[in-house]
Parts: sequence; structure tokens; C-alpha cells
Amino acid sequence: MSGVFAGGRFPWLAGLFLLGLAGCQTTPTPAPGPPPAAESAAPVAISPEARRLAVAAEESLLQILVYRGGAMARLGHNHVIASRHLDGEVFVSDDPAQTRFDIRIPVNELTVDEPAMREEAGPDFPAGVPQSARDGTRKNLLSESLLDGANYQTIRLRATEVSGSGEHFAVTVEITMKDQLRTVRVPVQVTRDGESLRARGEFPLKQSDLGLKPFSVAMGTLVVLDEMKVRFDVTAR
Repeated sequence: MSGVFAGGRFPWLAGLFLLGLAGCQTTPTPAPGPPPAAESAAPVAISPEARRLAVAAEESLLQILVYRGGAMARLGHNHVIASRHLDGEVFVSDDPAQTRFDIRIPVNELTVDEPAMREEAGPDFPAGVPQSARDGTRKNLLSESLLDGANYQTIRLRATEVSGSGEHFAVTVEITMKDQLRTVRVPVQVTRDGESLRARGEFPLKQSDLGLKPFSVAMGTLVVLDEMKVRFDVTAR
């Protein structure tokens, strides 16, 4: 029985359902039509007086919370996809509006449903997801139809515009994934302590915003919700 299902009462559904960015142990059918033409990210201007800080991977965490939906949602699991291996630089200026960052997410280091993370994520993420389901979900996450970890090993995040004051800012972030460029606006809480910086936040993000097509089966009674939740806590020194 596929890992995203709670029991064996519906074997005809096994292997069909992809939950979140990845799901069961089968590979999803790619969305029809050619992908948009690849875009090249333009250079981001860095203030000459900016100080370079390096992302401290051991103190940083990115999480993507993915949710099931539909009348048969109880048969699936919500998922926590995470990266503990963020890499990159933050260029800090005395003028917050001139601060920039360039952060890379190593695709093949992503984890799925670590038990401690599910517990911390709250009641929507109960314990008990078997290892086989976690392995199947991660295999699909890295498959050619989704993140294609064999050919695209990095997701890149770049700040191109910053506004706000005090500890609260809004950042325009370019996301480069599989050679496709998308832009999102992200709320960020920033605290400074000497030569270190900590950025935290949470925001909704749709799969369709990233060029991914949410999955559904059984005439829509079992679906992947388009909207995900992204949480991040990044320290740079």
C-alpha cells in the first residue's frame, strides 16, 4: 500500500495520489504543453559599502508544509519538506533597502517528514508516517516530473527589492527553479546581534506560482491543495 494512505480499504487508489510537491511511490504525469522559455536572472546590484555575511547552515532551516484536500482527504497525509543545508550570502547595508541575499537550496538534500519536524509542525501533522511513505514521497520529489534533482541540483533565492523598517520588512525574492524564474513577495522579520543577522518568516505559496500543477484523483475527491505554507529561519554571520 502506498505510503500516503492511512489504510488498505481502497487499494485501487494506491500509487495514484501525489500529495504536495511529491506523494505516493509512483511518478506523476507531467503537466501538458511545453514549459515556458528559460529566463536569465539579471545581476543584482550590491551596495559597495555592504558587508558580506555567510549563511550558517547549522543554524538555519527552511520548511514547506504541504496539505491534502477533498472529500477523501483523510486517506492521505500532509507533508513537511525541509532543508537544513542552506548555503549563500547576505549583503547587509546600513540602509536596509539596499540589503540583498543570494541563497541556494541543494535539491538532493531535501528531507521529507522528519518525525521531530512533524511533531513541531502541529496537529495537522500527526506522527506515524511509515518510512516507506517518506522514501516514496522523497523519490517523487526528486523525480524528473517535479524537481528533477538529477539535472537541477539547486534552487536559488535572490532578494531584488527590500522595503520596511525596524524589524519588519517585505522582500521581493526571485526563485530560480529548473531554469525558470519566478518572483514572490515575502514578509521577513529581521534581528541583528553584532555581526550576525537572523531572518524569520512564514508565508503562503502556491504550487502554480512555481509552475507546478496540483494533483488530483478520483474526480477531485482526493487532491493536493495548491496553496502551501513556507516557514524559514535563517542565520548569517
